Amino acid sequence: MADSGRIEGIGYKKEKRGRIFTLSEAFVGLQTGVATDVRGLPGKRQVTVLSLEDFDEACQSLGVELPWTTRRANLLVSGLRFAETKGNHLKIGDVLLEITGETDPCFRMDEQQEGLQEALRPHWRGGVTCRVLSEGQIAVGDEIIMIKTTG
Repeated sequence: MADSGRIEGIGYKKEKRGRIFTLSEAFVGLQTGVATDVRGLPGKRQVTVLSLEDFDEACQSLGVELPWTTRRANLLVSGLRFAETKGNHLKIGDVLLEITGETDPCFRMDEQQEGLQEALRPHWRGGVTCRVLSEGQIAVGDEIIMIKTTG
């Protein structure tokens, strides 16, 4: 069984705590993550993915509008929710990502907006961390498919 959505945004950081650069397309590599993101080295947190709907809910609960880059994720997607999806796969063209867990909201979220850390906690609203299983080019507007490998 699979659900699908769409890539709405692509971002990467050149340095830890650095600014998020947004792109309309990017290469996602086994050794680099998204466009050589500083955290894109092989491992469980190689790529972070945020649900537009979940982020919007978190912002609505605070009564604010924030750009998605406030969450500092690599990919913004619409049409998918990520609560309890560890082990599932995300497919974007040739790119295959394995969801390795929840992106835990940290204190840095409250530096951006008071209360954001707590608003992102329910239902994995802060998104998911992923490992790159196969590489390729992605672009805003591409379909993203969640392949359920669990339950």
